[in-house]
Amino acid sequence: MVLALSVIGAVLALVVVGLFVFGLRRRLIQRSGGTFDCSLRWDVAEEPDTSGKGWSYGVARYNGDRIEWFRVFSYAPRPRRVLERSAIEVAGRRGPEGEEELALLSDAVILACHHRGTRLELAMSEDALTGFLAWLEAAPPGQRVNVA
Repeated sequence: MVLALSVIGAVLALVVVGLFVFGLRRRLIQRSGGTFDCSLRWDVAEEPDTSGKGWSYGVARYNGDRIEWFRVFSYAPRPRRVLERSAIEVAGRRGPEGEEELALLSDAVILACHHRGTRLELAMSEDALTGFLAWLEAAPPGQRVNVA
């Protein structure tokens, strides 16, 4: 009985520590400011896939001329993807369709982009989209920026 209570106590302590570290990581990512909720689907086909598969929920952070994208459900301190402003080409935008409405946040807008030859989709709120497009258009003089 004592051994079972000790094991349950240890597991409970590990869960609490894991949740604390999870929350601390999120705070450290947001500490420098300029973050927004952003789902990402990497290396997608040319025709829109509305099955809802492949989306990863994350947090994106502006860092100079780069967007650093972190998975929400991860303990990794480094970004999963880094998108350079000069390499992002916006191909279009659309609303979620079919099962995507269940996979994404309720107010999401999907932005189809190309980054160094890879097609990707970003899903974010309308406010975050406005900020993202303004950030793209605010590139320094001489940088090629394509915003559809």
